[in-house]
Amino acid sequence: LYRNVVREVARASISPRTQRNNVVSANLRRVFERHGQSSEPEAFRRDVENIVTFMRSQREYKTLLERYNPLIDLTAEERIEATARRVGLNMP
Repeated sequence: LYRNVVREVARASISPRTQRNNVVSANLRRVFERHGQSSEPEAFRRDVENIVTFMRSQREYKTLLERYNPLIDLTAEERIEATARRVGLNMP
């Protein structure tokens, strides 16, 4: 379970591993150590699985958004030019 969370955090990270902030990993480790011996292990497990599912879904959503909506990170002017070019109206 802990490994799944660490993997998803690594996949969601933008920067390379050597430049990542270690605070996130330290806090994750601390949460697992603190709640690992909790009185409700099933509730903790369910919450962690929900976190992993959410992070995986967000990553997949971002991938699909970039693939099917390539104009998402353009400015309004660039978006208008790209749309005009797509329909055959090349703007000067």
